[in-house]
Amino acid sequence: MNFVIPSFAPAIPEITLLILASLILVADTFWSKRFQNATYYATQASLLVAGYLVLSSFSVEQVFTFNDSFVRDSFADVLKLFTVAISLGIFLFAREYLAQHRFMSGEFFVLGLFGVLGMFVMISANNFITMYLGLEIMSLAMYAMIALRKYDGVAVEAGMKYFVLGALATGMLLYGFSMIYGATGTITFPEMKAVIASGKADGIVLAFGVVFVVIGLAFKMGAVPFHMWMPDVYHGSPTAVTLYLGTAPKLAGFAMVYRLLYEAMPGLVGDWQQLIIIISILSMVIGSIVAIAQDNLKRMLAYSGIGHVGFLLLGVIAATDDGFSAAMFFIIVYAITGVAGFGMITALSRTGFEFDRVSDFKGLNAKNPWLALMMLIVMFSMAGIPPFVGFWAKIVVIEEVVKAGFTWIAVIAVITAVISAFYYLRVVKSMYFDKSEIQGPVEIISPALHWGVSFVAILLLALGLLPGSLIDLCYLSI
Repeated sequence: MNFVIPSFAPAIPEITLLILASLILVADTFWSKRFQNATYYATQASLLVAGYLVLSSFSVEQVFTFNDSFVRDSFADVLKLFTVAISLGIFLFAREYLAQHRFMSGEFFVLGLFGVLGMFVMISANNFITMYLGLEIMSLAMYAMIALRKYDGVAVEAGMKYFVLGALATGMLLYGFSMIYGATGTITFPEMKAVIASGKADGIVLAFGVVFVVIGLAFKMGAVPFHMWMPDVYHGSPTAVTLYLGTAPKLAGFAMVYRLLYEAMPGLVGDWQQLIIIISILSMVIGSIVAIAQDNLKRMLAYSGIGHVGFLLLGVIAATDDGFSAAMFFIIVYAITGVAGFGMITALSRTGFEFDRVSDFKGLNAKNPWLALMMLIVMFSMAGIPPFVGFWAKIVVIEEVVKAGFTWIAVIAVITAVISAFYYLRVVKSMYFDKSEIQGPVEIISPALHWGVSFVAILLLALGLLPGSLIDLCYLSI
């Protein structure tokens, strides 16, 4: 038997990122306290290198390697580029937070970099094993990040909850994988698609396998009724970690949904579409209603995220190229908005004061009109109010679900969007019409964070005024 050496070229960004992350991990153990920022700068440089490698070898056509277990295509490369861009913002905001809260730790950046590597692998996965490998690289990094502040009981509790429920979700997913493999005799997505289309696979086993896969995906995405971990983990984690959890991994989660449901099992759309409809409606309704009762902003944004997952799944329900393109546009916009929202909380926190309650934003306009305006833009974009980009994100997925003949689901989506506007506008009302309970000025200490918050917020407005390029990019990628 002749062994054929696979082409490493399509996976050069992942290989480079692995090498750089491993070198930084080793170097961080030798750098003294005087060079504690060196890990941060090395991490940002590694992300820039990975982004450059993806961009310089951007793939228009599908390229397979490693025995067809890894794929490079325009869909993967676009998501990887946005993963890099969002991760750069995450680490920028996180650095000052870690310094303010006195647990500046190189491990945070190293784990975050390994998490990005896992996301890259998930995005390019072309079989079950590669998908699982990427998922576990990302998940293990996040488990450790949540409990990084080991003397904080709340953070450790959040880490344990995420670990236990994450392990349960992974078990469900693997069980689904094994059933589908048993029915089709293959783990590679294109071959699986062909076997299912031929009608030779056992339909009952496939149906059960799809149920377990969808349950696992819903757990990982934080969709109802498998959302129970999300509010507690977002609330209990240090805000810098919540910023990480709530943004970049969502892109990899969407890639997982696309690869598994649309590329591997389009012939089973009748089975998984019904499940996604139920999950989408429940997520939109629960996310919009329960968030109203939250005073903690991180918990509120967690329920908001659950509602946004419901909107994302509208594009999946359509089960067309355009539907998934709309969902891709939505998740990119949601990730950018998440960086802005959690980034604002991170930037305003101080030693001993998290600045993560709605009441903390009372009277912000009187103390710092510019920051109040930036937060207003973020809240309006999340609410889907024009002319901000969040409006277009919701419009495109609703349009696709209507085209697919599910007008009644679109009506539910519009109603929940109106309900959810209440809790976003409550934050705006607190900033502009309530009296501040905080003594002294409210400012962002670091100029880099001030510019960072301003840039991301203004980007939401700019993309809202000129959304065409990003929408076209997403529609051309699938």
